[in-house]
Amino acid sequence: MKLNDIRDNKGARKERVRVGRGIGSGLGKTAGRGQKGAKARSGVAINGFEGGQMPLHMRIPKRGFNNIFAKDFAEVNLGAIQKLVDAKKLDAKGVIDHAALKAAGVARGGKDGVRILGKGEFSTKLSFKVAGVSKGAKEAIEKAGGSVEVIEVVAAADKAKAKHRTVQKVRAAEKEAKKAAAKA
Repeated sequence: MKLNDIRDNKGARKERVRVGRGIGSGLGKTAGRGQKGAKARSGVAINGFEGGQMPLHMRIPKRGFNNIFAKDFAEVNLGAIQKLVDAKKLDAKGVIDHAALKAAGVARGGKDGVRILGKGEFSTKLSFKVAGVSKGAKEAIEKAGGSVEVIEVVAAADKAKAKHRTVQKVRAAEKEAKKAAAKA
């Protein structure tokens, strides 16, 4: 056996079928698409279409609810914070806030801030400045000699609404200025 004799087994590499290349290929003319109709043309997207019958995804009952106004908190347990303090990844002297927890790698997501939960052992005196804290977590922090400041968080949806209102006011003011300039 020589290096130039090495090749794949028969059938290991399959060439793609080139459709519409003459009658001798077996897939010429209509290229295996049959005759006429939407599916014979390009740009067909009829997934879930059932020929006019009410499609399955519309027939079955819907369950659940997704609240678009719900606040999105990054939830962090006290046990995880204690582990970070023990590993010297969190500074015990400074104020622990969303930025500090994010930098330490425990607060993932949380567009509306961090909420501290009371799961796990906690014994370090820390000062927290967070968007929310559970009753058990607050008790555990105060028992260890620490303090918790709960800050008011504006929801992401409310921020977007406020921005939209501001833009509308600016546009209205510009319109008034143009009218005043046209009169003068």
